[in-house]
Amino acid sequence: VQLQAFGGGLVQAGGSLRLSCAASTGTFRNYHVAWFRQAPGKEREFVAAIRKNGGATYYADFAKGRFTISKDNPKITVYPQMNGLKPEDTAVYYCAADYGLILSSTRDVSAYDYWGQGTQVTVSS
Repeated sequence: VQLQAFGGGLVQAGGSLRLSCAASTGTFRNYHVAWFRQAPGKEREFVAAIRKNGGATYYADFAKGRFTISKDNPKITVYPQMNGLKPEDTAVYYCAADYGLILSSTRDVSAYDYWGQGTQVTVSS
């Protein structure tokens, strides 16, 4: 599956952005999907994930209470809604997908087989 991420941009601190990740197959029905981010000079880190069965969601501590990941109907696009953005949220955001991801690997960058090209999010102070 090929992924396309979009929706990034420049926003002031405290603002909101909604990113989107679309699958070339037309649906994420059979894939676990996650978002990661990478700031300059830092390693790629987990942001949020949504499971294919049941839609359980998981968040990094910094995302809890501010970010919400969801799928639309019929599961074509996965959105993280990001509120209360901070300058430290500035990064390239990537969506990732995997077919057989085990639960314990949800936050593991190396566990995902498919990646989108990334979308830049810049938060100004």
